[in-house]
Amino acid sequence: MMAKKHKEEQEKMDKEEIKAASEAGQNNPTVQGETNEVAEAPAVIPEDEITQLRAELEQAKQKECEYLNGWQRERAEFFNYKKRIEREQAQGSQNAFANAIRRYLDIADDLDRALKSKNRPFEGDAAVWANGIDLIHRKLLAAFEADGIKLIETDGKSFDPNMHEAISSEDSPNHTSGQIIEVVQPGYTLGDRVIRPARVRVAR
Repeated sequence: MMAKKHKEEQEKMDKEEIKAASEAGQNNPTVQGETNEVAEAPAVIPEDEITQLRAELEQAKQKECEYLNGWQRERAEFFNYKKRIEREQAQGSQNAFANAIRRYLDIADDLDRALKSKNRPFEGDAAVWANGIDLIHRKLLAAFEADGIKLIETDGKSFDPNMHEAISSEDSPNHTSGQIIEVVQPGYTLGDRVIRPARVRVAR
């Protein structure tokens, strides 16, 4: 009995001491602050780790430059390829058009030869016929020009192997050496390309 009573008194005293200590902490903010505050030491990164990070950053920058240069190179090659394909397609279309036009050049030649007889006087139906041929010829040449096909100039011009084809070389007192005397067959260009050279007689 005595032991049990002594134990209960001891527990009562312990509770009172804990309660007193708790109240003292609440009434003393300095003590409470010191108890709650935890000092944190600044983090220190080792020097070898910093060196390694710098090396990795430099490698990443170098790879970035390599990838950028590679992308720019591939982009330039793609644009060059695209331009080449477009140029080849345009050239192919122009070739097909030039081949088709050559068939109509013979018709223009026939009309031109028919018009050379217009110098003699025509009357009545013959005059109507001659004027009709002249109109058709001019319309044909206008259609050619609308499609970029132009007659090669020869009047007063000197022989140019890029534009003319000489069928003869003759003495001519009225022309200087190398000057075109007469056009035997007209020539035509399509843009900067000669689709048929003018066949001419040239003065020696």
